Amino acid sequence: MRNLILILSLIMLGNVSNAQDIGQPLPKWELGMLDLHHINTGRGDAAFYVLPDGITMLVDAGESSEDDPRTLSARNTPRLPNTDKYAYEWIADYIFQFGPLGGDTHIDYAVLTHFHSDHFGTCTSYSPRSEEGNYQLTGLVGVGTLIPVKRVLDRDYPSYENSQVKFSKEKIQLALEAGSRDSVYACSVSNYWKFLEYQEKENGMEVSKFLPGKNNQVKLSEATDYPTFGIRNIVGNGWAWTGEGEAVFPLGASNENDLSNGFRVSYGEFDYWTGGDISGVGPYGEGRFNSVEAQIAPVIGPVDVATLNHHGNRDSQSAYYVRTIRPRVWVQQSWSSDHPGDDVLRRISSKELYPGDRDIFTTGMLEANKLVIGDRIDNVYGSQRGHILVRVAPRGKTYQVIILEDRDEKRMVKAVFGPYASR
Repeated sequence: MRNLILILSLIMLGNVSNAQDIGQPLPKWELGMLDLHHINTGRGDAAFYVLPDGITMLVDAGESSEDDPRTLSARNTPRLPNTDKYAYEWIADYIFQFGPLGGDTHIDYAVLTHFHSDHFGTCTSYSPRSEEGNYQLTGLVGVGTLIPVKRVLDRDYPSYENSQVKFSKEKIQLALEAGSRDSVYACSVSNYWKFLEYQEKENGMEVSKFLPGKNNQVKLSEATDYPTFGIRNIVGNGWAWTGEGEAVFPLGASNENDLSNGFRVSYGEFDYWTGGDISGVGPYGEGRFNSVEAQIAPVIGPVDVATLNHHGNRDSQSAYYVRTIRPRVWVQQSWSSDHPGDDVLRRISSKELYPGDRDIFTTGMLEANKLVIGDRIDNVYGSQRGHILVRVAPRGKTYQVIILEDRDEKRMVKAVFGPYASR
């Protein structure tokens, strides 16, 4: 009977796939669906989720600075779909288009994985100032000014002193006053704090620390209608879930990337993992069993879809980690000529590390990568450019990957993959 239900589900979703014609608008989200959008602005990570009951969630809103000469070089992706708007405005525009509530667009939860510009924005010479709060509009701050945010979760609110790296409000202030080489970074973090303070006071936004081990920080409003849906916080701020209850253990993380927040989204038989910029490979290409990846891989377990840690940079996706979580689909949020590292691509595509088919998608593959890595990119990537939507069918038995055009504001369907059967 279970096999019959799965076959019928695949047939029904196949009919939906036929309705998603290439070159046509994306069919609207419907109650019971889980939409996981990975937005490509060319300036960093941004993901927008519509949960089964319509609760919305933003994960990061990166905006790297174009004051940095590298950003406008061939080593980086261009700003997309064009330069008519800033990256934060394009993210907001995307959310307005695909949010479930029409004119009442808001973000229920915004999760910031960690404090790097390609994940939360940066102060620039050209960033507009808010007309209300005393802060610049960039990245997450810019999106949260254009679209009301109800709750923000970051890795160490409000103290920012309980992590294994030296990062505190006092040190940020000293860097600002000293005008040191870290002053742009300090300005960006301080700008984010000003945004939080203003939004808390004036608009009632709630801000909390992301807590590994918890499975109730992000909740549905109609949870009883979707009993198999949940989001489990796995890792954050140098702590990880043990896999039992809500117990956690310290990881010994020593840099901002490894302090990233990461979580698993589950819906029926479907599982999805995203983990910011955590790492698992040492400076000489060696897999490290004391790395964040290696320590949390058994707790994550096998998943259907996983985003590439650290954009697929050479310090990520160790052989042990890949073998352990073994996704059917890899999603790469990329913007740099070293996304992915050659060895990373070998590991995630290796059928020696785990058997079976798998599909790999990236938001933007640069020509520089293709010149260095060669034909393997064309051989293993299902799509090399575009917004990546993972659309999970009601009850989570099947899902599709839908690529949306990222070169214009219409965002028409470019390609459809699947349906895939959840594990």
